[in-house]
Order: sequence, then C-alpha cells, then structure tokens
Amino acid sequence: MPFIPHTPEDLSAMLASVGAASLDALFDEIPAELLSGELTGLPPALNEMQVTRLATERAEGDGRWLSFLGAGAYEHHIPAAVWQLAGRGEFYTAYTPYQAEASQGTLQLLYEWQTMMSSLTGMDVSNASLYDGASSLSEALLMAVRASKKGIRRVLVAASLNPLYRAAAKAIVGQQGIEVVEIGFDAATGRIDRAALEAAGQTPFAALAIGAPNFFGVLEEPDEITDWAHGQGALMIGVCNPLALALVTPPGAWGTSGADIACGDAQPLGIPLAGGGPYLGILACKQAYVRQMPGRIVGRTVDLEGRTGFTLTLQAREQHIRRSKATSNICTNQGLMVTVATLHMALLGAEGLKNAAAQSHANTRALLDLLTAIPNVKRVFVAPFFHEAVIRINGNVDEVLRALRARGILGGYGLGRDYPELADAILFCATETRTPGDMESYAEQLGRILGRRREGPSCTGLKPRW
Repeated sequence: MPFIPHTPEDLSAMLASVGAASLDALFDEIPAELLSGELTGLPPALNEMQVTRLATERAEGDGRWLSFLGAGAYEHHIPAAVWQLAGRGEFYTAYTPYQAEASQGTLQLLYEWQTMMSSLTGMDVSNASLYDGASSLSEALLMAVRASKKGIRRVLVAASLNPLYRAAAKAIVGQQGIEVVEIGFDAATGRIDRAALEAAGQTPFAALAIGAPNFFGVLEEPDEITDWAHGQGALMIGVCNPLALALVTPPGAWGTSGADIACGDAQPLGIPLAGGGPYLGILACKQAYVRQMPGRIVGRTVDLEGRTGFTLTLQAREQHIRRSKATSNICTNQGLMVTVATLHMALLGAEGLKNAAAQSHANTRALLDLLTAIPNVKRVFVAPFFHEAVIRINGNVDEVLRALRARGILGGYGLGRDYPELADAILFCATETRTPGDMESYAEQLGRILGRRREGPSCTGLKPRW
C-alpha cells in the first residue's frame, strides 16, 4: 500500500468539512452486525522497518531464482511507472465501459491498445481483448472456420506451437465438430515440415496457424507458407510474440497479401511473472473478417460539438445474453492487463521495444555460444531464432535441471514431456534482463554438472547431487 501522508489535523479538517464527528460516524450506514469490532489474534504491532524485514523474509522463503526459463512466460524489465499508473483507482478498478459518457478514459485506453496492436501486427483492426494466447488461438481458428465460404471444418496447426495453446485449441475447437490437424516440424531447422504440410493440404482446410516465432524460438519462413495457404483457399493465422514484432516482419506483411488473422499473448508487455498469470490475449485481423471477431472493439468519433469521443463500436450482445447463438462466449476482457500493456508500450515507444527485443536476441546468441562451448552440448536447430533456443545435452534433462535449480538457476524447459523425440533437449531463454555475469554463471554451473556426471561416482568417490 502506498504511504498515506494525512495527519490527524488533515483528518479532523476532512471530518469537519463533511459534517461527521468521527470516522465511525462517517461510516455509520454500515449495519452493526457487519462490523468486526476489535481485531483479536493479531501479533504485536511492528514498525515500518520491522514489517519490511518480515515481508522480505517471507518472500525469500519462496526462493530467488536466476531464470532462463521462457516457454511462453518471459521475464522482461517493467518500468516502475507502468504499475504506478495502472494502480490508480480510475484504471485499477475499471471494468466494463458500457456507459460511454462515464468511461471515456477507459475507452480511450482500449482504443490506444487496439491502435498499437494493429500497428505491431500489421493488421487492419484489433479487439480488446482476450484472456490469453491459448484462447486467442482458439478464437482465431473459430473465426477462420466461420469465414470459410465452403463450410470447411478442418484446420492445420503447427506442432511447433506452444503445447498449451494446442491443447486449449483441441479442447475448445475440437468440441465443435472441427478437426485439428497438427503438422510436424523439420528435425534440422525446427520449422514446419513442408512435405508434411503439403501432404495435409491435399484435403481442404479452413486455416493454417504457425508461430512468429514458434515454441522453439525458431523463425519460420512465413512468406512462402502464407502464399501457399492462400493458394489452397485457406486463411493464414500468425501466432505472435508482440515483442518479436518490433524486429521481425509482422503477419500483416507476410507473403503477397499478408496473413488474415494475428493472435498471441501480450505477457511480454509489462505483465510480470506471478505464479501462472494473469495473461492477455491478442487478436487482430483484416477488415474483411471483423464481423467474425469476438470481444469488443472501441471506436473514435466526434460529438455534436465536434469534440473527440470514444464508444464501444462492435460487440455482439449475444455474447452476454444468447450464448448458444453467440459468435463467441468471450464476454469480458483483460482490462487491467490491457492498461498495463498499453502503458508499457507508450513508455518504451517503438524504439524502446526494438531495443528490448534486440538485446534479448543478442543475449540469447551470447548464451548459446557459451553453452555450446561445453563438451557434449549441441545446438539442435540451425534456423534463425528470436530470444529462445534449444540445446541437446549428454545427460538426463530432468536431473540436470534439478541440479541447476539446487544452485539457484532455472535452466530452461525440458522438451521431452511434449516432444518425445527431444527428450535430451532443453529450451532456454535470455531476455534483456540477463547480464553477462548471469549467463557465465549458468554456463559454468551447467558445465560442472555435466562434467561431474561424466566422471561418475567412481572418479570422485561421491554420488551425484541428484
């Protein structure tokens, strides 16, 4: 809680101004049976220094980790001003801006979010918003099926997309009589397997979804794939990391005519890692498909006196009151997270986003060089990547990651649980928050762990720590 500077004199002046004799009198409309009375069971009062010490000790009990774990949730620098502004009451408690005349601030912020997302993705229009990247992919696939002029209920999804996104898509889309076909990846590049894609394309499909970058951090070849999908009469969906779009070609510029729908998660834009959420779904599309878009769209207009105003422009009421007939059952938005992401982008600006993305990429390249200098550590995929990469180690991945954790390092994501063919591989990430010392520490500890494993108990007389 922020420091409250009101003195007893300030409090007395306020009470006198409103005509109340005391704070109890000010809140006398609260029924007596709802009042808690004296609080019992509380420990002795602590001063500010003691409270700070206690809170720090409690927080440290959860551990402080040097994290190289990405896989869909990323540790980026968040300027202090982002949450200081987002925590203001007019933003922090704002929910659904149905009453436009009383919600101009919230509506303008949503409008700015839509503008920024349209710019980053290269699309005509964005909504505001969806829950997370997984639900945004599912909604993008449903949009494509609804837009299919031939009534095709089959979609292609790259197996190199986030496994959680794919699982959500199967749970949501698959229950609506739509076939979800996963297309494997090339073992050398990590990109979508073109032969498998063309084979799957022999049967009509409504849409193809690929990553930008994909789950392995690999950058696909979207221009050729987009033109191929359009040639099959299907829509193209780009699943994006919005920070990467500060550097790489946005979906709206893929191929001859651009992708049709862009989706993804805005967690890299000012949203901290916090035990599994919250997240923020991105959904943008070409103007031709705006009527298929779920969620809400805020528009900008002028009133009778020529003053700028904002209002909800497009949102089907069926989302709230006739669920069985709705385009989607998404009937709310991540309003606070939209606020945070919009403030984050506004404070960093285009150049700041580009710098953060470039530094993240540079750090990952530097860490990859350090790790692959360790004996028996190899780079898995040769294609260009953004800020995640995959290494193969000569050892048990789970044991090695546990040993790193025992040294205070979250070394990455073991891919074997989702990709059995990569059971000996680790996906790691280095954002702009990692220093050269951080990366050297990771490489040093990984080298020691793998070296001890090679030596074995007979060489040291001790069992491995794991």
